[in-house]
Amino acid sequence: MNVQASKFATLCDLSMTEAADEVAKGNVTSVELTEAALAAFELREDKINSVIWLEREAALEKAAELDALQKSGAELGPLHGVPLAHKDMYYQAGKLTTCGSKIRKDFRPDYSATVMDRLHGAGSLTLGGLNMAEFAQNPTGHNVHYGDCHNPWGYEYCTGGSSSGSGAAVGAHCVTAALGSDTGGSIRLPAAICGVTGIKPTQTRVSRYGVMPLSFSCDNVGPLARTARDCARIMTVIAGKDPMDPTSSAEPVPDYEAALTGDIRGLKIGVPENYFLEDASPEIADAFAAALEVLKARGAEIVSVTLPEMAAITTYGGIVSRCEGSTIHAQWMRERPEDYAVHLSGRMYAGYAIPAVQYLEALARRGGILKTFAAEVFGKCDVLASPTLRWRTPTLAAASMETGGDDAIETFMNVSINTRPMNYLGLPAVSVNSGFDDNGMPIGFQIAGRPFAEAKVLKVADAFQLDTDWHMQKSPVAQMI
Repeated sequence: MNVQASKFATLCDLSMTEAADEVAKGNVTSVELTEAALAAFELREDKINSVIWLEREAALEKAAELDALQKSGAELGPLHGVPLAHKDMYYQAGKLTTCGSKIRKDFRPDYSATVMDRLHGAGSLTLGGLNMAEFAQNPTGHNVHYGDCHNPWGYEYCTGGSSSGSGAAVGAHCVTAALGSDTGGSIRLPAAICGVTGIKPTQTRVSRYGVMPLSFSCDNVGPLARTARDCARIMTVIAGKDPMDPTSSAEPVPDYEAALTGDIRGLKIGVPENYFLEDASPEIADAFAAALEVLKARGAEIVSVTLPEMAAITTYGGIVSRCEGSTIHAQWMRERPEDYAVHLSGRMYAGYAIPAVQYLEALARRGGILKTFAAEVFGKCDVLASPTLRWRTPTLAAASMETGGDDAIETFMNVSINTRPMNYLGLPAVSVNSGFDDNGMPIGFQIAGRPFAEAKVLKVADAFQLDTDWHMQKSPVAQMI
C-alpha cells in the first residue's frame, strides 16, 4: 500500500465524530475528507449502486469555504467540515430530489428541509442524493427506476430499505453518516442489514418539513452512521421544535452525546416473551442472547416482559400507513399509474379499498394502546431489546416483488416484522450490529424506549459498542482501496 492509498483508507475509516473532531483540531481538512469520500464513491459505487446524484465541484468548493472558516478561528459547529450524503427525499432549494421515483426524476424544489438547514448550519456539507426505494415504499432496497442497491457485505443480498443507499454508502465507508427516514423500519433495517447504526426517533422529535411524506402518522427522520455516538451528535443537531412543522414537538432537546457515559448499572433491559423472537433463526437468537450478556456484564438487569396488544398494533399500523400512503399518491395514481413500479401501485390500490372507519379506528385507538404498552412494558423495564430482523437477510432475488417466486411476498413483508410496531406506537428505537449470520451478513440488535427516551436508547447502544467491535468490522466493499 502506498502513502496515498494509506491516507485514503484512514480518512474513509474515520467515524463521523472522529472526522469532525479532527477537522476542528486542524489535523484534517474538509477538502481532504471530501476528496476521500468522492474517491470512495468512484471506487466502490459500481458494487453497491448507492447514489442517484453527486455534485463533486460544488462539494469541493464548499469544503474549501469550510476550511477557510476553520483557519479564521471562527466558532465551529459540531459537524464542521464533514461531507455527508442523504436519502434523496430531503428537499434542498434548486437541487434535484427524485424520491427514488420516475415521477420526480427532474423535481427541484424551491425550498429546503429544516433538517438540511440544521445540518448545514452545524457545518456539514452535502455531496448528493442517495438511492432509495421508490417513494420510500419498500423494506428491501429494490428500485426499478434507478437500479437495486447492493449490500456492501454481499452483492446478491438486500440492503434493507427504504433508506437503502444510506445504509449501503455508510456500510461501504463512502460517507460517515447519512439521513434516512423510517415509516416501518426504513432506518433500522438498512442499518441492521448493512452493519451500521441507525436510530428512529420518537414520532414528532425531528421536523419533517421539506421531506417527501409517506405516512403522516408514522414518518420519522433520523440518521444512519458508524456509531451510536455519531447518531447522538446528529440527533442533537436536528431534533427540536420547528415552526415550519406544526407536528414537531416542543419537548426540550438534551445533549444526546453527553448522555453516553457507558454507565448502565441498574438499568433494566426488557426481553420480550412474545412476538419479537417467534420463529427466529438460530443464529439470530444466539446473537441476541450474546448481546444481552454484554449489557448484563456492564451491570444492566435483564427482565422478561409480556407485550400487550401486539395483534392490534400490527394490524392498525398496517392500516394507517397503507391508507395515508395511498392518499398522498392519489392524484398521481389517477393521472400516471404507469410510472410506478408494479408492486408499488398494487400496494396503493389496496389502500383505496380500506374503509374510512377502519382507518379512523386505527388512529383513534393509537393513544390508548400506547398507554397500555408503556404501562405494561416500560413499567417493568427502561428499554426493550429485540432482534432488528428475526431471520437471515434475504437475497435481492428472493425478495423481489417484481420477479420473485411464490414466496417473494412473504419474504418481502417479513423483513420489517420486528420494526413496524415501533412506528405505530411512535417509540424511539436504535439498531446496532451484533454479529453475523451463517452467510456472513450482519445481524441487528434493536433497543427501544418510551417516548422521548432517545438519550437512553443511545446510551445503551453506546455501552454495547464500548465492549464489542461488531460496528468496527469493515465490509468487503469498504476494504477496497
